[in-house]
Amino acid sequence: MTTINRIYPREKPDSNFPPNTRGKNLTLFSRFPSFEYMSTMFLKKTAFLFAMASAIAFAQPSEKLQSSAHSSNRIQDDTLNMITIQGKVIDASSRIPVVFVSIFIDGTSIGTVTNSEGEFVIKILNSFKDRHLGFYHLGYQTLMVPIQGLKPADNTILIESTPFLIEEVTIKNQNPLNLIRAARSKISSNYSTEPVMITAFYRETVKKNKNYVAVSEAVLDVYKASYKSLETDRVRIFKGRRSRDVERMDTVLFKLQGGPYISFMLDAAKNPGEILSEDYFEFYDYRMGGIVNISNEQAYVIHFDQNDAVEEPMYKGTMYISTEDMAFVGFDFSISPKQIDKASEFLIKKKPLGMTIDVLAANYLVKYRKIDDLWYLNYVRSELLLRTRWKQKFFRSNYSTMSEMAVTDIEHENLSRYRYRESTKPTDIFVDQVDDFEDPAFWGEYNIIKPEESIEAAIERIRKRMEKKE
Repeated sequence: MTTINRIYPREKPDSNFPPNTRGKNLTLFSRFPSFEYMSTMFLKKTAFLFAMASAIAFAQPSEKLQSSAHSSNRIQDDTLNMITIQGKVIDASSRIPVVFVSIFIDGTSIGTVTNSEGEFVIKILNSFKDRHLGFYHLGYQTLMVPIQGLKPADNTILIESTPFLIEEVTIKNQNPLNLIRAARSKISSNYSTEPVMITAFYRETVKKNKNYVAVSEAVLDVYKASYKSLETDRVRIFKGRRSRDVERMDTVLFKLQGGPYISFMLDAAKNPGEILSEDYFEFYDYRMGGIVNISNEQAYVIHFDQNDAVEEPMYKGTMYISTEDMAFVGFDFSISPKQIDKASEFLIKKKPLGMTIDVLAANYLVKYRKIDDLWYLNYVRSELLLRTRWKQKFFRSNYSTMSEMAVTDIEHENLSRYRYRESTKPTDIFVDQVDDFEDPAFWGEYNIIKPEESIEAAIERIRKRMEKKE
């Protein structure tokens, strides 16, 4: 069996390394964390936390956060000059909702994605109402719809799949590892070599069994560093809110470490880590999976899984490489089932004494969007499923956490590289960084990911519960 050295980011190791790693024999890498650094949990007894854990209220950002150069250029008090479009994207043949479809205003970097029910909402300046709204997704034809032909709500968007008939010899003649290496060599040509400012929307949820017990979300200001440098992205919370139903969490308070920072570390084109680093190729088996359509371009499909000799948890999944310019256009992967029974020792950082935690699944999705011949990070989603059991007790609980980040705008001017102390860290607990506040118009003109009905219902339920207590 093969044991590998895990990779940790070179970011102030004295303060940011995970607990109990200082002084150990670690392989350091400056661009991407090992998988246990990408989604780490805290499960704490809540007896001493009830006093500080409030339910549904939301908070305005501090004055300091709103005074950045990037933030000052935002459109303020402009909601009267905007239109809002809502709808649902479904498969034209099966009539099934299509999830995580990328949506964009033609000729701009403004966009959003559909949620897990295929629904979307996007806010559009009146000056753009003569343009088209674009919809694209892996395996589907890109659809362009005139904005003026859409209603404010209840739009149904039909997108058609685009199967390709691929000659078997074409696939057999392609070596997947050679394609990956070729795509790596093209990163500086296919992604921005200059830093850009990104506006993004981030949401984090926690479910206990079938009930949402926490929803936190924020608009982010991001200094996205060049893809040809080792400089790290700087992520800062511009505006955020949270709601937590501590009573439904029962005896534990579930927290997720890493937050928005981890979403940008999952940008494998910039942070190759355990998926694209040359040193890790020997630990995986690769095979070709054909060619699919994405954004009206063809992409190679490459499947990978950790080989049987590796005794620690790594990844199983699929990567997509454009046949035209050899760019990485997407990653869809999970912790491999081969060693997932060992994942909890890497992912769970703290837990109550007497509790056993099993990691059932850990899934990740990373998508890119092509704008003016360059590919940009577009959407990142992480999901973690856990089962908890108390010693000498019969009942058990299932927890699931989801975090997603959608890039809603990109700006090439007015760059502002935030200071380290202003930026989010891999050790941050996102839910503790945003305050409680209630305001129906909280997001104003900012584009967000439309929440599923179950999330909206959970927020309303928590709000009503708090009103009864007051």
